[in-house]
Amino acid sequence: MTTPTGKGRPTPKRSEAQGRRTGPVAPPPQTRKEAAQRQREAAAASRTRIKEGAARGEDRYLAPRDAGPVRAAVRDVVDSRRNVGVLLLPLAVILVVAQVTASATGNLRIFDLALLLWLSGLLVLAVDLVVTAVAIRGVARELAPGERTGRHIGYGLLRSTVIRRFRLPPARVSPGRAAKT
Repeated sequence: MTTPTGKGRPTPKRSEAQGRRTGPVAPPPQTRKEAAQRQREAAAASRTRIKEGAARGEDRYLAPRDAGPVRAAVRDVVDSRRNVGVLLLPLAVILVVAQVTASATGNLRIFDLALLLWLSGLLVLAVDLVVTAVAIRGVARELAPGERTGRHIGYGLLRSTVIRRFRLPPARVSPGRAAKT
């Protein structure tokens, strides 16, 4: 993969650059404390702008981990399926509640059932992760032949365990829809 040289546009003339500026220039800070305060405010505004842009899924605000067409395709593959990984946390909560209930009442049957449910969930999760990994590998090899797919698979599998509402960048496809490739 080659990167383009240059910035893709000519450097503007000074008169053009100065003509685009709007508004008056802020006066210089009077004290070090004021300068630090301005710097903190500017950094906070920048972080807010980046966070909102990433939440909207704009490519230029994405973290390097999420950037690129292959990663976008991986996200679409994961988001187009219903994933078992999101059920792992609720199953763990059920297991803990069952353990507390079993120890309080002395009835181990409740704990045995919860443990069976947990182990069944882990087995189904393993199968789901294999199916998801195969789908991700196919898309990654199609979009980036010759590139190693392991990192893309790990990225997709990690995303598949996050509750859909909390995924960043947000999902572009609905479950059951074909992924955009």
